[in-house]
Amino acid sequence: MTKKVAIIGGGIAGMEAASVLSRMDIEVLLIEKRQQLGGHVGEWDHLFPNFRPASEITRSLLNALQNNNIKICANTVVTGIARKAGLFEVKTNQNQNFKVDGILLATGFDLFDAHKKEEYGYGIYENVITSADLEKKLKGGNVLTTASGCVPKRIAMIHCVGSRDEKAGYFHCSRVCCITAVKQAIEIRQKLPNVEIFCFYMDLRMYGKGFEEIYREAQEKWGIQFVRGRLSEAGENIDGGLQIKSEDTLSGRPLKMIVDMIVLMVGMVPAESTSQMAKMLGIHLSGDGFIAHDDVHFGSNITNVPGIFTAGTITSPMTISDTIADARSAALKICEYIA
Repeated sequence: MTKKVAIIGGGIAGMEAASVLSRMDIEVLLIEKRQQLGGHVGEWDHLFPNFRPASEITRSLLNALQNNNIKICANTVVTGIARKAGLFEVKTNQNQNFKVDGILLATGFDLFDAHKKEEYGYGIYENVITSADLEKKLKGGNVLTTASGCVPKRIAMIHCVGSRDEKAGYFHCSRVCCITAVKQAIEIRQKLPNVEIFCFYMDLRMYGKGFEEIYREAQEKWGIQFVRGRLSEAGENIDGGLQIKSEDTLSGRPLKMIVDMIVLMVGMVPAESTSQMAKMLGIHLSGDGFIAHDDVHFGSNITNVPGIFTAGTITSPMTISDTIADARSAALKICEYIA
């Protein structure tokens, strides 16, 4: 009898896992709450470290889903999961009931809500935006301007907004914020060669393949300046400029600067649905609110509930490359379980 697996979440982790499982003659039910598959990657313009169009990733993954073993349920939310006679019964808001042999949770992450950092002025000052807002502007292809329509002359990019922040309640590193800032800063300089860009960071974490090289390129070729110091507050001047206060922790001196725009590099936090799903299924969470691995060394993709697996950023922040690799690993673990 053909085995069946339900994948909850149609981002890149869910899509890749569905593709792999389907090629192993396993029937896959791919459930996505939105109309479109692709998750957060569908909202990106270009990707680090090689500036590849994000659309290439989503298009490749979509093409791989053209398989008779995959059924896609868009605009669908899981409302209940129960185990009966060795199978999982999955109920949805579309009044559907599915019986499957295993479940893969791939519901991803949420972006930190920058409104919670009131001292940074997001939602208060028009020229304070997030990295996600900036990505949409870059994707639109228009010239980057301030709220008044002027081309900015000086931009501050603030790292670790909502990450490694005791006040925000998140102690983990989001892993991609530093390299995202570098990528976006280069893209801005490519479009606006006369703009000054200052990246305010706690520690630069360029751990991935090619990350250190693009960081050096940002300084040496594009003249982007990096300041070790955390923003303490931002305020607006009468002329609409933004005054930021920080400290250059390398020199030990306080720093004030007037900029035209502030970009907040918001981190990854557990998706709102993660705690709900964990409570429904009795799955353990880590202290950071992401789903916990059964074993930190040998139990990746495995939860404390037999038959329920994870893939991607539902367990921790990851790059796109790591997410795809994790999805493939999850598919293998599922095959071992249901064989």
